[in-house]
Amino acid sequence: MMKQDILDELKKQNLDDILELIEDAESGDLEELEVVHSVGLLYDRTLNKQVIDLLKELGVTIINIKDEE
Repeated sequence: MMKQDILDELKKQNLDDILELIEDAESGDLEELEVVHSVGLLYDRTLNKQVIDLLKELGVTIINIKDEE
């Protein structure tokens, strides 16, 4: 999925917080993001992976955090 396709899907689902993360990454205001590995950013696993991959492409370091039981 291309970047614009991802943005369009996020807009369609009203995921403004995720869109803000991408905008921050594009502007250089987001350098690192901690993500609980088992939860991710989105319920949709496919879209979650695409967003995380996009953030990585934009230079964001993704820090995976393990669940604490």
